[in-house]
Amino acid sequence: MNDLQQKPVNVQTFETGTSGVFWSHLVPLGRKILRLPGLRMFTKPARQVLSVAEPSGKIIHQTHPENQRNGGCHEIRVLSANLCHDWPRRRKMIERLEAFSRLVEDHQVDVLLLQEVSRTIDLRVDRWLAERLGMGYVYARANGHQRGIGFEEGLAIFSRFPLHTPRLTELDRRQNPFVRRLVLGATMETPCGPLKAFSVHLGLIHRHNQTQMSHLRDWVASLAGSASALIGGDFNSHEASPQMQQIRKIWRDVFRQLHPKGDATTHELRWPWGARLRRARLDYVFLHPGNPDWCVTEARNLETPVLRHSDHRAVFARLAPSPCLAPHGVQKIG
Repeated sequence: MNDLQQKPVNVQTFETGTSGVFWSHLVPLGRKILRLPGLRMFTKPARQVLSVAEPSGKIIHQTHPENQRNGGCHEIRVLSANLCHDWPRRRKMIERLEAFSRLVEDHQVDVLLLQEVSRTIDLRVDRWLAERLGMGYVYARANGHQRGIGFEEGLAIFSRFPLHTPRLTELDRRQNPFVRRLVLGATMETPCGPLKAFSVHLGLIHRHNQTQMSHLRDWVASLAGSASALIGGDFNSHEASPQMQQIRKIWRDVFRQLHPKGDATTHELRWPWGARLRRARLDYVFLHPGNPDWCVTEARNLETPVLRHSDHRAVFARLAPSPCLAPHGVQKIG
């Protein structure tokens, strides 16, 4: 922890969407109202509300990993995971993070695309994982506010390769100042060349999810161009939905490349007495095809034994640079 804390953690600010317009009007109005006689008692709760409504325009990043992956151009191992912030109960957070870290180490993961990465006064999950795994990272708050209410959660990308050019955008332009859906991107300098990576967490409401997916597709295309890019996250949409069917015509679904008919469930809902209510595939890793080309050599959905790290399974994939000599059944992406 000491080595990591001694290194500067940089902060960059970006314009992420229309919530900034709402914020620019809300803050002056709120200040004027709180100056009225008899309203001083509401100052603290009002400040908390304003903090939660603050736009998510800041990216915190520690771009150079402690344990950098060296060597030539070989395979890359990717893991996308929703870490389940479990606020306000926050049950067994350290134990779950330790179980998740062992999963990352056991599978020698190079790139993590994470959602629901939480921060409280006592525990900043992004910093904890960076220290525990020795990886560089970028993090952006999505919802809540650590200083304002003592809790926030957001997106993160961790890498054993140097990171640069972090980018952030808001996907839902409905101007809800309290609930945001974002995508966080960065460029990794791999031995095979630059590779862009994106972490995303989409909304639950179907029509909003469709709009967010459309914005995500266009934004990734604008940044990636003709280059390959990884996109992973909690899409909150089953693969049979129209938006997922459409995006799979553009991006390559790495799990389905190897398992066209296999069980891809990543999330289950259960009744209080334990009976299963619903099983769904909500979490994915996609590849925006381009240069350099990649092959999928392994794809699985993972969960930690004994103590589950989350209520979502993580999506794991191994990608090899193309052309590659692959075992039977491995398919090229691109």
